[in-house]
Amino acid sequence: MSDLALKRPADATPWSKKSSRNVRLIVAASLFPLVISLAIGQILSIPAALTLIGIFLPIQIVASIAAARFSGLRNSAPDAVLIVVTYFLVTLFAILLGSLLTTLIVKGTESIKLNTLYQNNHYVSLSTPLTYGGVGHAIVGTFIIVALSALIAIPLGFAVAIYLTETRGRFRFVVRTIVQSLSGLPSIVAGLFIFAIIILPGYMPQVGFTGALALALLMLPTVARTAEEVLKLVPADLRSASVALGASRKAAFFQVIAPTAKSGLVTALLLGIARVIGETAPLLLTTIPSQETNLNPFSGPMSTMPTYVYAYVTDPHDALQHRAWSGSFIMLVVVALVFALARIVSTKRTRTKK
Repeated sequence: MSDLALKRPADATPWSKKSSRNVRLIVAASLFPLVISLAIGQILSIPAALTLIGIFLPIQIVASIAAARFSGLRNSAPDAVLIVVTYFLVTLFAILLGSLLTTLIVKGTESIKLNTLYQNNHYVSLSTPLTYGGVGHAIVGTFIIVALSALIAIPLGFAVAIYLTETRGRFRFVVRTIVQSLSGLPSIVAGLFIFAIIILPGYMPQVGFTGALALALLMLPTVARTAEEVLKLVPADLRSASVALGASRKAAFFQVIAPTAKSGLVTALLLGIARVIGETAPLLLTTIPSQETNLNPFSGPMSTMPTYVYAYVTDPHDALQHRAWSGSFIMLVVVALVFALARIVSTKRTRTKK
């Protein structure tokens, strides 16, 4: 038997090796466009962005096609174009994102103080130093409004997903069409809708709850569509087996299907929160910013981190812009901590059950 056994070749991945000729072609095709584009940009004083897109990218594509032709590969031209464009866009996105994060971290850490985390701006003026005042009231307002919107949208989103996947109702097509339409709803339209049907007629003033209603409209389609796709991934055999063993459809869902899709449903919840936690436009129409801490979402003005940053970053005074940068940095950190904590908790629960 051992004599007939197939032996693993010494080199299991021969395609990963490149000849010295191909390596030289790749190096030349990478450096030549860079040198040429930099020289043209310097001589003609062309802006860097225009040089990158209008000169470097076309030369890089042509050089990659030529290098692929010389290497003797089939379908070399389409592959070279796809590889160059993909790497170019990925690199460009990484540079832009890295620049944004670097600017936010540098300017945010310069302006942040310990009091920024828990104080409000009730007595803050243009001459007030950064050692007084903060974004504490906006952090509290953000958690209250997002929690209220989650209490509204997440049960409705899960209910819609269950209806679309676990039933054969005649209105499934209509419900799915409405959910898909809501997923493309501009955030400003959600704020205008709540403003027109609730605030403008006088049923309720601009308070935290009206802001939560606007955010719930944006959160609902994200939760519903994600939860629907997650529930579709549960094998049909589990449904059939649980029903065949005598369980009702309700018991089969809550005892078999929902635990199986638990991590995916948590992901749907996180995506729904991520969709709305940084929204500014609907809150500008449905809430009134405040410089004081307000714990009652049904009465009085209430600030959130997005509206706090928007109010100060558009101000021409440097002192208030420093507060906007510190608020932006704190908002980034708070959002990252919330998602990391939620992911850790969901992972621990899954491991414990196993």
